[in-house]
This record gives sequence, structure tokens and C-alpha cells, in this order.
Amino acid sequence: MSFSFHHMKWLIDTGNQLKTQDGKEVKVLEFQHEYNDEILSEWAKHFRNQYCKDEQIDSLRNGTGLSRKEYLNQIKFPDKSIPPGPSIRAGDFAEILAADYLEYQLRHWVPRTRYSHKTIRNESEKGSDTIGFLFFTDDISKGSSQDTLTIIESKAKYTGQHDNKLQTAVEHSNKDVIRKAETLNAIKQRFLDKEDYTNSKRIERFQNEADNPYIQQFGAIAHLDNNNYADDVITSVNASKHSYSNELFLIVIKGKEMMKLVHELYKRAADEA
Repeated sequence: MSFSFHHMKWLIDTGNQLKTQDGKEVKVLEFQHEYNDEILSEWAKHFRNQYCKDEQIDSLRNGTGLSRKEYLNQIKFPDKSIPPGPSIRAGDFAEILAADYLEYQLRHWVPRTRYSHKTIRNESEKGSDTIGFLFFTDDISKGSSQDTLTIIESKAKYTGQHDNKLQTAVEHSNKDVIRKAETLNAIKQRFLDKEDYTNSKRIERFQNEADNPYIQQFGAIAHLDNNNYADDVITSVNASKHSYSNELFLIVIKGKEMMKLVHELYKRAADEA
């Protein structure tokens, strides 16, 4: 199922290029969202389908006695007010936005299997946050050393003070080096569970880097509200200890009233199911 990415046109490069303590560039993007009913509805549908495909929702809620809206709010979506629900909402939103950035802006293929398999709605899913693949040729059976695997670690802070989420994202991104094999296996297994052998083969191409080399890069993204963003906090970051520091890119995505937007998107996704 394909979805509209019109909401990604709200993601604007500010042109504010910062540098960390160790000299790495940080791209600062601003999510300049606005109230556009059509775009928000398209986005809400895209967002909802990360957790539950529209064509499956009635089968999934059968036996629960719940409406579509109730099923999503009570079974699938993180809670709006009961902790840690709000922070999980912010984290999921940020990771999905990073996946959209990787797909829309960086032209990667991004498997969307992560959130539909969450067992506990108010917990973060284990494994690497966002992973995408860029194929140099259409014939994946041959593979190319120019094929690219990108893994992004996202950390969100939309309320309160900014406690250097970019530094935290960098440090947690280093764990992705170890988690890569497990994450690839989990994605591949989910495709095999659906008998989707074409996409499982696409994952398989990246499971043995030694025999089938490819380009590997990592990303760390801090997702912030304009109210808790500060240049000096970002420039205090040090990424020199990252195992793949030379292959690591750093991004800040900030915006106005982001937590309000998060709750609005979840509400619309449930209301319009």
C-alpha cells in the first residue's frame, strides 16, 4: 500500500549548519506544519497504517466488542495521558517521521514492519529505530558494492528542557552496530511470516557484509520543540567515540508545538479509521 508524503513538504532545511565539538556537521531542519485538513488526513491514514493496516482492522477488532476508534486507542496506540504513554507517542512519532525522511528525502526503501508487531502499546519496540536500503541496480539478485544500508537512531524531546537528545542519539546509534544483524533478521522473518519472499530476499542481500559488501551509514536525529532547542546544546555534542564516526550523519528536526501535533495526529488517525 502506498501513501501520500505531502506532509514531508513541511520539512524545511533552515540552512543553519552547526558543528559539534569534534567537527561534525549537524543539519538543522524545521517541521513547519500547518492546519491543512486534506494533508493531515492523508498523513493520519499513513500514520495509522504503521500500526494496523486499514484492510485488517475489522478482522483484528472482531471479538473485542470495540469500535475501530476504540480498538486503536485502547489496543494499538500509546496512551495519551497515562505514563509512559505520552513519551512513547513522542518516540514512535519521531521514529516514523525519520522513516518518512529516509524514504521521501533520501530515496531509500524502508520496510514498515516495526509498529504493527508491538505487543505492548506503552512500550518502545526493541531493535534499531529506523532502517532503510538503497539499491544501486534493479536486479537485487546480483547486488552491488554501491548498495547502501542506513540505520537511524531517533531521540525525541517535545516538552520540558532539552537534555541533549542528539548526544543520546549518537551514543545509542553506536549500539546499532551490534543490533544490525538481529534487526535484519526480525524484518526478514516478518516478511517470511507473510510469505513475502521478494522482500525477504531484499533483506537477505544485506545479511552477509563480508561476502556481499555494501555501503553502510548511520544517522542520529534529535527531534525537538522550538521551545527547548538551543544551538549551544547541539554544538556541545561529541561523536568521536562512535564506531563509524566517519559514516555518521547528524540531524536536528525541530518545530512549533510538536507535542500538540503528535496528539492531534493520533486523534485524527483513530477518529478517521
